[in-house]
Amino acid sequence: MRHFMTLLCLLALTLPAASPAAETGIRDAAGTDEAAISELRSMLEEIRSDYDARIRDLEARLAAAESNSRRAQRAAVDAFEIAEETAITSGAGQSGASAFNPAIGTVLVGRYTSLDEGWDSIPGFASDGELGPGSSGFSLGESEINFKASIDSEFFGNLTLALEDEDGETNVSLEEAWVQTLALPHGITALTGRYFSGIGYLNKFHLHADDFSDRPLPYQAFFGGQYIADGARISWVAPTALFFEIGGEVNWSERFPATGGGTSPDAWDVFAHVGGDIGGSHSWQFGVSYIDMDINDRSGGEDTVDAFSGDSKLVGIDFVYKWAPDGNPTVRNFKLQGEYFYREEDGTYADENYNGDQDGWYLQGVWQFMPKWRVGYRHDQVDSDNGDLFIGTPLADPGHTPRRDSIMVDWSGSEFSRVRLQYTYDQVNKDHDNQLVLQYIMSLGAHGAHEF
Repeated sequence: MRHFMTLLCLLALTLPAASPAAETGIRDAAGTDEAAISELRSMLEEIRSDYDARIRDLEARLAAAESNSRRAQRAAVDAFEIAEETAITSGAGQSGASAFNPAIGTVLVGRYTSLDEGWDSIPGFASDGELGPGSSGFSLGESEINFKASIDSEFFGNLTLALEDEDGETNVSLEEAWVQTLALPHGITALTGRYFSGIGYLNKFHLHADDFSDRPLPYQAFFGGQYIADGARISWVAPTALFFEIGGEVNWSERFPATGGGTSPDAWDVFAHVGGDIGGSHSWQFGVSYIDMDINDRSGGEDTVDAFSGDSKLVGIDFVYKWAPDGNPTVRNFKLQGEYFYREEDGTYADENYNGDQDGWYLQGVWQFMPKWRVGYRHDQVDSDNGDLFIGTPLADPGHTPRRDSIMVDWSGSEFSRVRLQYTYDQVNKDHDNQLVLQYIMSLGAHGAHEF
């Protein structure tokens, strides 16, 4: 093919160089004219065009094959880590103390905090759960002990215990306890037990996996840090090149923000996520969520006398974008993520008719500029419009927008250790607060890869 194209190019260069006399001779001898030469040139251009089109098609096929190869590599790595973590082979190929089924992992968290005043409630919100920056000094964060394994070829099980030091006492709570199907057809998965709800983006992650030392204000205001539910979930992943997932849950829960425990579910939600790759270095995901709750005497903490009863509806939008050169995040990478929540509540609070609107959002970016080192920035804020009837209660109009700006830098010795320094300019209350946190996160034992 190369020699043929060379011959054609030489012929093209030769044609325009012919002298008028020679062309006249050719016309006289062969009975041709300029039309014949023009036709020959057209044929040559068609050959060139066809050759270029074939090259472009081959290049497109090569790019697609490389992208599919990278995607398959990532899937294979994830599958291997999950298989290793859950000890699917029940210790086959292992020996001694390393042969565990189930896989056992522990996460140790600690922090030193320096702040001016701090806070334990968000103006305009009757919230409960994991709120505020804590108090100055050293404290143990929420450490975890996790057990997980394939039960058999049909089911997978997970149990997570949370240990937290509070007022000099160690509290142990059951954070997760669920069973998930492995073999349902057509991309369908069912899960039941106690689980992190699939709404939003950040909610499905453990706290130690966050890029900052605390959850954004919308998560603290609307979910007490994290929406953990007891119930059942079903989800479906479409068999397409573009990732597409839809799911729904029915939940019973006595934890904030729900107050269930009855015979009927007190909350239900639906969610959908779509995402994909852009070339070999970029990936993205977009999601929407909707939650509907029937609330019965939901208070805003142990010190709150008033309670809310009524209907609560919340809509969420989330997105995340990631960049890593050629899909390899070990040297450099960047992540941009954000979420927005809007909630409407209608019922009674403090013996008054209550119809409130509340919203909140955050946006954060994290850049790994060299191996092991990352820097990040986050802005988060919430706002409420609860009316003029609740002066003296947590729902009273704060007269300002609670918000924060945080910057952090962290160093990871490996995927199992991280040390983070974070500064927050806090304006949750009217007077700003300067907060500095030095945090460590250490993982022992089995610890699988996190989701996208």
